[in-house]
Order: sequence, then C-alpha cells, then structure tokens
Amino acid sequence: MSMFEDNRYRWRETYFVLFDAKKRPRLKTVAKAIAALSARYELINLNADDQDQIESLTVISPDDFAALDVCYTAGEEVQEQVAELVKELKKSAADVPPPVPWSEIRQYDGRFDVLHFEQVPEEGEEQFEDDAMLDPSALLLVLNALAKLTGGIAVDPQAGVLLQEEE
Repeated sequence: MSMFEDNRYRWRETYFVLFDAKKRPRLKTVAKAIAALSARYELINLNADDQDQIESLTVISPDDFAALDVCYTAGEEVQEQVAELVKELKKSAADVPPPVPWSEIRQYDGRFDVLHFEQVPEEGEEQFEDDAMLDPSALLLVLNALAKLTGGIAVDPQAGVLLQEEE
C-alpha cells in the first residue's frame, strides 16, 4: 500500500537517490539503517525481490507529521533521466563540485524514488498554517542513509540540486 491510498497524508514532493544498480542493498540492510536513525520511525509495507533486495518500503514519522514511500527503479528509464538531470544540475551547481564525478553519475542506472508525504489534520482537528507542522528531518535523514548505503547521491529534482550532507 502506498501512502497515496491513506487519506491521512498528502503527497508533497519526490526526491531521488541515484546510484549504480549493482549496489542495490538488501531490504534488511535498508530497514536496519533507517530504524537506527530514530526509534520513532515506523517501517511498514516492506517488500523485497527474490534475492531479498529492496523493492519498496514506507517510513512513518509521527513526530515529524510525515511519511515516506521509498521505491526502487532501474534500467534505461533511469539512465535517460540521469542524463537529463546531469545537464540541469551542472548548470545550477557550476561552482559546487558533486560528491562524485559527473562522469560516474552519468553511469548510474538505479534510483530510489523517495515520496514525501505530510500528515494532514483529521476532520474536526484544528487546522494549522501550511508547513507549520511538517518537519523535513525524516526526509533528509533517510535520503542521506540511502545515499550512503548505495554510494550514490540524493537529488531534489524540483529544485535541480544535489543534497549533500554537511561535513
């Protein structure tokens, strides 16, 4: 089940983690890494392929009023998108070098789509200002963990920027 099917949440944006598909981790490895980020995260809908590699999972972070659907995609579609993203990212990040060389990024053929959802007040609950409750902490922590696990990079495609962890 995707969070799109849960009327308590609404989709906000989608981020990517791009990487070499040969480095696709096992579901247990991803679940363990995400669970280690915070005891308050709940992992549901864990799905793996026949080799126990991650297909998808959902992270719910009630304290952040957020949820994340993480879905794996690979192949030609990803390579075509990466080529376009690299063109755009090189323009917007001309003075900031990527964490890995552009030539390596162009070879990435695996992608995690990380769909960010905001918990919405239930009927009868007090309505808050837009973005007043949503905390992006879970999103940023999960993106970073996935990038580290795969040796890849996290991307905000709407803003056209690489998300790099502060050293």
